[in-house]
Amino acid sequence: MMRLLQRLLKEPIIRLTDKYSSRPDPKRINEALSNLYNNILENPGKRGLVIPFDARHQKFIILSDQHKGARDGADDFALAEKNYLAALDHYNKNNFHYINLGDSEELWENMFLTVKKHNKATFECEKQFLARNAFTKIFGNHDLYWDNDPLAPISLMQVYGQNIKIYEGLILETQIKDKPFSIYLTHGHQGDMQSDGNWFSKWFVSTIWGPLQAYLRINPNTPANNDQLKTVHNRLMYEWIEKRENLLLITGHTHQPVFRSLTHLETLYAALDKAKAANDAVLIDKLQHQITGRHLKGDQVLEFKDHSYKPCYFNSGCCCFDDGDITGIEIENGCIRLIKWKYAAHKTPERIVLEECGLEELV
Repeated sequence: MMRLLQRLLKEPIIRLTDKYSSRPDPKRINEALSNLYNNILENPGKRGLVIPFDARHQKFIILSDQHKGARDGADDFALAEKNYLAALDHYNKNNFHYINLGDSEELWENMFLTVKKHNKATFECEKQFLARNAFTKIFGNHDLYWDNDPLAPISLMQVYGQNIKIYEGLILETQIKDKPFSIYLTHGHQGDMQSDGNWFSKWFVSTIWGPLQAYLRINPNTPANNDQLKTVHNRLMYEWIEKRENLLLITGHTHQPVFRSLTHLETLYAALDKAKAANDAVLIDKLQHQITGRHLKGDQVLEFKDHSYKPCYFNSGCCCFDDGDITGIEIENGCIRLIKWKYAAHKTPERIVLEECGLEELV
């Protein structure tokens, strides 16, 4: 019976989730991002850190939206845990600084003690970065607990062995081509009326959606849905950052990976137009085959015509896709990459570089 209900209800539920899970307001987003950015610069250490770094030598891994839960049917992170642990082991051994960009713990559906009980291995891995002073934790809307609950310091002490400070944002500062260059990071829920501290959304998730999801075991975070044209929220984030020079914006929240301001589908269309302009028949055929293949799989492949996007906006995606994949952003050796960790043969975690470019290309 449950499998029948899954087949019948999965697509309608995913459509409803896409439609009602986000209500971004342009004015609220613009004000929230601007106010936080200015606050971090004017009062570093209060709402966020300013970290100077050498782009040639220092390394960062940015992961978001694990939504660690109770290992029940509503736990979107359960399938991805093995990939996540393998990724953290790799990045710790290679001396990366780990930036956790929010919604790490699913505290709308679960009590903190429940999440703590079922995620000991992940907290232990994160502690290894703390031991090197290479861990920065940002809060999102689903783990707003870290920012506004008086018991949060006690909880942090229980899982990390020390009382670390949780921030709303972070600014990385460096020099590219002898010019100041900054990267602004925050979870990205700011200005979303369904997420930005909205009590009704929290009640709905914990009381209605959580139990329904646990019973039906439906995870709406499918790679196909997240590779379409940019969500409204991502477009509004882009509109804020495109007006600024020598500054990148990296967020999470939407679970949709974005690289150089484009989703994977948008990148395919942009590459197809370039191939047509260059009369590259082989590449044209290859790209059209990829786009058609996605259409045949049932993806809503809509034509993308605007290729004038400034390459200034990035989204880390999430660590809770329904196939166990996780995506993130690496910054290393003067490059920025969109990466994926997926299960290869025998469920062995494997790192894949999806897209890559030099930071110099973004100045």
